[in-house]
Amino acid sequence: MAFAAIGVILFAPRADQAYSMVLGFTIGTSIGAIFAAVVAFAVLPNIETFGAFSIALGLVLVPGGAGVAQSWQTAAFMGLAAWFVPLVSPANEMSYNTIQFYNSALAIVGGVGVAASSFRLIPSLSPAFRTRRLMWSTLRDLRHLAESPIPLAPSDWQSRIYGRFSVLPDEARPLQRSELLAALSVGLEVIKLRGIALRPDQAQELAAALEAFARGNGALAIARLGDLDQAVASCPSVDALQARSSILAVSEVLLRHAAYFSAVARSEVH
Repeated sequence: MAFAAIGVILFAPRADQAYSMVLGFTIGTSIGAIFAAVVAFAVLPNIETFGAFSIALGLVLVPGGAGVAQSWQTAAFMGLAAWFVPLVSPANEMSYNTIQFYNSALAIVGGVGVAASSFRLIPSLSPAFRTRRLMWSTLRDLRHLAESPIPLAPSDWQSRIYGRFSVLPDEARPLQRSELLAALSVGLEVIKLRGIALRPDQAQELAAALEAFARGNGALAIARLGDLDQAVASCPSVDALQARSSILAVSEVLLRHAAYFSAVARSEVH
């Protein structure tokens, strides 16, 4: 059970590639078990020096480590290199217990094989579904950012969205990638707007615009941002210029991706 759990936890983030990778890992683990049996019961009993011992292990570990560093069948080489030494169990005083070895080898290979079977029996979610879920969670976080009284650091928001980009399936459409980038831009501009010192009436306009945005009413949010832009334009200053640039940026993004930013109200994401 422990080795099956290791296989599932290790390869589950690979999504569509999980089954093929864990299958290669199982094959590599099986080959590593065979090499470990040969080294443990045929080679090590006949050597006495540390140099010979190092060569015996290196004949398997060096090619295995080199295989992990390249892109062909990496998972298989990982399985070979990862389980070879634990199966050989080198010690100052070697114990050549065949029953213990075969029990350990069967547990490791069988557990990893069960992990491979689990990915075949319970396939990963489709790329389209995972993409929609990522888009939904991003939009939900953006709306929470707009209505939350607790400010968020720009670096934290960037890190969160970059994490979504890193797990976005390759099958995601260019429009969806553009919408995710738009969510990143809107979040940063909202954080910037909240950090600018505004007059009380301007702060109320900003709060109303963000509330409309959080409720999924993009048209009303754009209208409120327009009112805020007019109010800020009447008192020119450095902060006003920064506020106007953020207002225009958010309004343009909301207008360009209106379908995406209003999709939450229908519980749908493109």
